[in-house]
Amino acid sequence: MDLPLAPPVAPMLARARPEVPDEAGVWAYEPKWDGFRAIVFRDRGEVVVQSRTGKDLGRYFPELVESIRGEFGPRCVLDGEIVVPREVGGRTRLDWESLSARIHPADSRVRLLAEQTPAHFVGFDALAVGQRSLTEESLRVRRSALQEAVGDGSRCHVTRATDDPGLAEQWLMAFEGAGLDGVIAKRRDGPYLPGRREMVKVKHSRDADCVVMGYRIHTSGRGIGSILLGLYGPDGELRMVGGAASFSAKDRMELLAELEPLRDGDVRDGEPSRWNSAADKAWIPVRPERVAEVAYDQMEGTRFRHAVRFVRWRPDRDPAGCTFGQLDIPAAYDLADVLEH
Repeated sequence: MDLPLAPPVAPMLARARPEVPDEAGVWAYEPKWDGFRAIVFRDRGEVVVQSRTGKDLGRYFPELVESIRGEFGPRCVLDGEIVVPREVGGRTRLDWESLSARIHPADSRVRLLAEQTPAHFVGFDALAVGQRSLTEESLRVRRSALQEAVGDGSRCHVTRATDDPGLAEQWLMAFEGAGLDGVIAKRRDGPYLPGRREMVKVKHSRDADCVVMGYRIHTSGRGIGSILLGLYGPDGELRMVGGAASFSAKDRMELLAELEPLRDGDVRDGEPSRWNSAADKAWIPVRPERVAEVAYDQMEGTRFRHAVRFVRWRPDRDPAGCTFGQLDIPAAYDLADVLEH
């Protein structure tokens, strides 16, 4: 490739804040897309789709590579997100499950999924156009170049953006209904700094009281690797909604001491981890007597969209009261309204 920047390039990253920064004239705001971060290099017929960690994603998204050839400018390097939109309940929203399933080792499966759940690219920055590197330019210059580099295509888009912090606050709540993940703030006059946490991300922060349904043993064989969580539906059935993990070695052993006396039956062969398809899916059921408070960001249907964080035990809570009714339900929002074009 004959471009001003060659892969791999580390993407500029974000640090978390609890609130949208509101210094007037300093920040520009964008919806936070919950997909696979990707830097795309196009030099005419050559296309490289690089993941956040520098790996080539192109083989998993052949339909997107073809769209990039048809919808990008002839020579450019653009930063963005790969997403999979699907129609749910008469509106289009992001589908994290379908996106995750696209990373598959079998070529036949890759081709099938490319037809069934085609991916889109949402651009939010430009690193180079033609022979010119833009990493030292301001965001305003880079965004103008991004808009010129991405045409009005069917699968490649430019994200919406605003300088209004009040509108960004509205997006934080409204766009969750389309499957988005929060808001990103970037310095309007700042350069693109690969690998640096120079952006700000604001995500939803929520808590829920869940019934502990079971646990998985840690891969080391010592202590609990994850606890499995459930909520009661309107029909009174306890449904698994996800799991909490990432415990210290000390906490793993303490959790095992807490839950092993509640063991209720033999090891079950259940669903694999939604965050790691290679993980052992065997789990040990426990009597539904313990309530755990967990922190989460959002739901995907009846499941936590991402792994949740264990906060504390809630001995004061009745497990029967841990229902889906305690959860926030975001307003419906169509994905087309989030995109600029």
